[in-house]
Amino acid sequence: MTHAIRLLGIDPGLRRTGWGMIEVMGNRLSFIASGTVTSDNKKSLAERLVQLHDGLQDVVRGHDPAEAAVEHTFVNKDAGATLKLGQARGIALLVPSLAGLPVAEYAPNLVKKTVVGTGHAEKEQIRAMVKVLMPKATFNSDDAADALAIAICHAQHRASNAARMAAMGVA
Repeated sequence: MTHAIRLLGIDPGLRRTGWGMIEVMGNRLSFIASGTVTSDNKKSLAERLVQLHDGLQDVVRGHDPAEAAVEHTFVNKDAGATLKLGQARGIALLVPSLAGLPVAEYAPNLVKKTVVGTGHAEKEQIRAMVKVLMPKATFNSDDAADALAIAICHAQHRASNAARMAAMGVA
């Protein structure tokens, strides 16, 4: 008998980190919750990272996921912004890992292709398809919608991801 698996998707950002929690049973996806963890841009980088850490930790504790997925960072022209995003992404990887969860990583284009059907989808298309796939889904930001898309992507690719990890000898 198949049982439901709770998946956490995380869209990392220093100002706003989106999160989305879904449940998967076979091919059925169910919306659980979503939201945005924010940091105060008047605080130091270290303090902002603590805010993201604490907020994501509350999400993990409050929703008890079995697995997590985080979007890969894309490199842009502003090296400083890319580095800060990378630090926020580090927190997004660290929190579920510290909770003992397996953490998968997906490229933004794969997330878009999986959810929308094209790797260059716009934010509006992602929001619309998340609503089509999970009509009860609610989200307070594009970041939360993106996080739900990351969780959906993980639901679709987790079996092949687990097989790849097993082949590499990773538990």
